[in-house]
Amino acid sequence: TIQRNVFFFKLVSLQLQVFSSCLRSSGRTGIIASEEEDVPVAVEESYSGNYIVVFDPLDGSSNIDAAVSTGSIFGIYSPNDECLADIGDDSTLDQTEQRCIVNVCQPGNNLLVAGYCMYSSSVIFVLTIGKGVFSFSLDPMYGEFVLTQENIQIPKAGKIYSFNEGNYQLWDDKLKKYIDDLKDPGPSGKPYSARYIGSLVGDFHRTLLYGGIYGYPRDKKSKNGKLRLLYECAPMSFIVEQAGGKGSDGHQRVLDITPNEIHQRVPLYIGSVEEVEKLEKYLA
Repeated sequence: TIQRNVFFFKLVSLQLQVFSSCLRSSGRTGIIASEEEDVPVAVEESYSGNYIVVFDPLDGSSNIDAAVSTGSIFGIYSPNDECLADIGDDSTLDQTEQRCIVNVCQPGNNLLVAGYCMYSSSVIFVLTIGKGVFSFSLDPMYGEFVLTQENIQIPKAGKIYSFNEGNYQLWDDKLKKYIDDLKDPGPSGKPYSARYIGSLVGDFHRTLLYGGIYGYPRDKKSKNGKLRLLYECAPMSFIVEQAGGKGSDGHQRVLDITPNEIHQRVPLYIGSVEEVEKLEKYLA
């Protein structure tokens, strides 16, 4: 177990270094914020970039030794000098770090670009620049990504739900009722199919293509869920909305939430519009 944990740590660290090095050398980046860093990092002024990039370098890393799909998630913002972030004790952060945190804490509505790369049976790169969603596949013969799907539209409804039902007993009664009704819709309906990989990128990609809903709710152990707003929930919600879907914390649109801290966690329900709205009615 120790060797396995050390391997995962080294792999995530390597992925983080690759991302950070590429972003620094691009000449476009001013601030980098990662799920694996305690505070955002200001890129040296000599690089003269000004975009803010937030990313999760390796989503689903616990699945690696089982050869299950993993991925990387990112979002890009323009700089913003105003933020309601609580940065805590000023004595613990220098001025550069304070400025970084203030700039990074933006609602998803301010995203310019979002995307993810999924490492599976093929390497898939999904991207939006605010004008639709496009999917690219890596051609290993040439080392280039080739456009394979353009203007992706998620189905308005779907019969697949993706929740970790192992936590069922920790959920509130409203959510339990919702899941129970999906599995037993009565004589006039067809039960939903359960599909849960345990990798956000993999579960989200399937939901994007086939419709349905993915959920990571709050529970008795994790009062705000486990997914981070800046690095996971907001970029994925931006993508799904560009594809005609919806991202919600169960009560409000994820992209409307202004982070109070850089590693803030929120519940996430994302997928087809009709499915997410159905869940919100149960939780209301």
